[in-house]
Amino acid sequence: MPKPSIRTITVKSLLNVLLTVAIVTLVITAYNFRALSKKAVENQALAHAELVKAGLTAHMKAGIMEMRDYYLEEIEQLHNVSELYIIRGENVTRQFGPGNLEWERTELDDSARQAFHRKEPIFELDEFSWTPAIRVTIPYIATSEGNLNCLVCHTVDEGAVLGGVVIEMDVTEYRNQAAWVIAAILLISLLALLLVIVNTSRTIRSYVQVPLEELVENAMLSYRSRQPVPADRFNTEEFSKVADEFNLFNSRIIAHQEELRRKNQQLLDLNDEIDSTLRETVFTMGVIEEQRSKETANHTKRVTLYAKVLAEKLGLAREQVELLVAASPLHDIGKLGIPDEVLLKPGLFDEHERRIMENHPRIGYEMLKHSRRDILMAAGTIAYQHHEKWDGSGYPRGLKGEEIHIFGRIVAVADVFDALYSPRLYKQPWPLDEVIDWIRNERGKHFDPALVDIFLDNVDEFVAIYDRFPADD
Repeated sequence: MPKPSIRTITVKSLLNVLLTVAIVTLVITAYNFRALSKKAVENQALAHAELVKAGLTAHMKAGIMEMRDYYLEEIEQLHNVSELYIIRGENVTRQFGPGNLEWERTELDDSARQAFHRKEPIFELDEFSWTPAIRVTIPYIATSEGNLNCLVCHTVDEGAVLGGVVIEMDVTEYRNQAAWVIAAILLISLLALLLVIVNTSRTIRSYVQVPLEELVENAMLSYRSRQPVPADRFNTEEFSKVADEFNLFNSRIIAHQEELRRKNQQLLDLNDEIDSTLRETVFTMGVIEEQRSKETANHTKRVTLYAKVLAEKLGLAREQVELLVAASPLHDIGKLGIPDEVLLKPGLFDEHERRIMENHPRIGYEMLKHSRRDILMAAGTIAYQHHEKWDGSGYPRGLKGEEIHIFGRIVAVADVFDALYSPRLYKQPWPLDEVIDWIRNERGKHFDPALVDIFLDNVDEFVAIYDRFPADD
């Protein structure tokens, strides 16, 4: 699953915070606006009630009580007033008798009882119905203060409840206005939220994401070109400092790489020196064996070059060819363990001497098998197997066909060719035609058929090698 970008993470985090803030702000705003709207409705209802009270008392002062019905009808026509009536208090009824006006009532409902008992307005708001309304019951309290002294007309105590007015108002308009205001606040909040997110996203892309991508790209180019990252191309101080840190880091890496390259080169030179020394040592050991066994001159050199021709024509990998060339000089190293009276005998061996002589491959292997160097391990294999034969009649183990390592099969052809074509203590060199016929006849018996075919196709190269490094040199 792909990892999110810095911009995605930042926008998501910011979105969560802004949504939380917007929701909380919207809830608080809506609650406060509702409270303000409710207070405005209550104040409107109180204002109507005070208007009723002022009108009634004004008519009473003027002595035209019969105009009250007309006045209340006019009041009821006020905006949004759906119901209006007066509650006649017990004190007024006892003094003046029951009222006979259409707008007067004497029975008290729960709201009126609470208002008369608490001597304060009671508000009942139904804001969740299809037609929301507010009903307010306002008590009229007897007082001697102000321009209107109630105690002049009413024989009651100060603070007694004379009656009340009930007004019910339709607040649909207020509710709708509040809903529109809240919707507008929500829309503005969403637009502000969207604007903040878009602006934040652009800012992150312009000042974080794009500069970061450029910084990485420039850091790679700087490393490859060995040139510093230009810090002044970035618009922010942070990225300029990071660019400087990249330059410092790159300079240290380059310095360490140069040191490492130098050390590696020294190590490669040392390895080459060790490898060259080992190859020369191996070749020298082969020459030492050659000299002790009175082999013809340059036998070790020629066998090595014959083996190289066969390996290359066979298609072995370059590394395998080089390994074979380095290891083949030790193919007869086991002869160092053969007694001189057998090794240097000029005539043919008897059965006992032959068995002693045929033990030299095992002696060579025992001398080399403890090494873990590739060259010496390969030399041990060659020394052990170069007298094995393709048909299984060879020695010391009688290996057959591809049981014999390819190195052993190659050196077998090279060694036998040189032995036949060169003079030895016990024989004269064979003519080339006889050598070729003999090797051809041993195809599939003594030698790997594929190697015999290569030899027959490249006899001239073998002869050229012998001519360059002759036996009498």
